[in-house]
Amino acid sequence: MAHTRHIRLPLSGPRPRGPFAWLKTMAGLQRTRRHLLDLDDALLRDIGLTRDEAMDEAARRPWDAPATWRR
Repeated sequence: MAHTRHIRLPLSGPRPRGPFAWLKTMAGLQRTRRHLLDLDDALLRDIGLTRDEAMDEAARRPWDAPATWRR
């Protein structure tokens, strides 16, 4: 069985409230994941990721995140 590694990308700031809070949080998570694609291989190594792992993480849907990321 293959082990899937979850990458922790914290969403900083206070817990969002209101009708659009969930959408705003998911948009932020998706934006953060896409920024992984802009990092060069040396920076990815610094944070412990391979290019393939960064691409896999960037391709994930915004709602596919552990509850701890969503605070």
